[in-house]
Amino acid sequence: MSRLAHVTAGPYAPPAPARELTVVSADGARLHAEVHGPEDAPAVVLAHGWTCSTAFWAAQTRELAADHRVIAYDQRGHGRSPASPTCSTRALADDLEAVLAHTLAPGEQAVVVGHSMGGMTVMAASARPRLREHAAAVLLCSTGSSRLVAEARVVPMRAGAVRTWLTTHVLASRAPLGPVTPVARSILKYATMGAGSVPEAVEACARIVHACPPAARHAWALVLADLDLQDGVKELRVPTAVISGTSDRLTPPAHARALVAALPHSLGLTELPGLGHMTPVEAPELVNGKIRELVATYVTDTPGGAGAEASERIKEGS
Repeated sequence: MSRLAHVTAGPYAPPAPARELTVVSADGARLHAEVHGPEDAPAVVLAHGWTCSTAFWAAQTRELAADHRVIAYDQRGHGRSPASPTCSTRALADDLEAVLAHTLAPGEQAVVVGHSMGGMTVMAASARPRLREHAAAVLLCSTGSSRLVAEARVVPMRAGAVRTWLTTHVLASRAPLGPVTPVARSILKYATMGAGSVPEAVEACARIVHACPPAARHAWALVLADLDLQDGVKELRVPTAVISGTSDRLTPPAHARALVAALPHSLGLTELPGLGHMTPVEAPELVNGKIRELVATYVTDTPGGAGAEASERIKEGS
């Protein structure tokens, strides 16, 4: 990803990782991944959302890497992960499994965090052996399992077939987003963030979203339009916390409430008044605090050699 694709100064500038690596997924897709923090620290795995990249997690990697091993990766077609002809929920699950297998030692557990499409990735992988082996707990931020387009409020009109049609065409547009201008920032803020979002956060999100290739944005929007992961929610048997912004237009709070009601081991819902869809950027302290709480409660066994063993596998596979 170009250095111009994200901010390079301030609290939302991505920190330099301790290590960068390439993970190969089940179908041969190559994924860019990063490891931040000490190799022998408890692990956190971050899966970003649609049109985003590892840069989205700057506020998490910067703060948590002081005493956690933070693993982040670019979804296929996003950031520095090349585009793939295969775009599906199965591919999302394959990719997450590959990242877990490549960066964690056998039996090592981590807190897995998914935002938006990243949360859907976790749901898609819920019954996969690698997720069940490695996920001690899960945090789902601003996400849903089905009816995403029908319930989105990006288009300001009454719910129904016309709004759903318009929303699909807006989100799945092939048109380049162009440079980040004041108008572009205003549109992105309206669609994805709360009214009180600070300019630095809006700028950071706009840079990241505008850097997503139009073809990837289009292909994954079509996948999300037909998404149905309700069975995956029922298979997500690890302790799972949910965060939602009350002003989220892309995945309104009704999605979060439905998740909490359906999860086998729900830790409850944290609703953030006035916040939009980009909760890890809009409320980094709260999200980081929730991640720390989950690590402290559920990642109870961090083998002394796990980080070193994972490090050796990373070096061999880079």
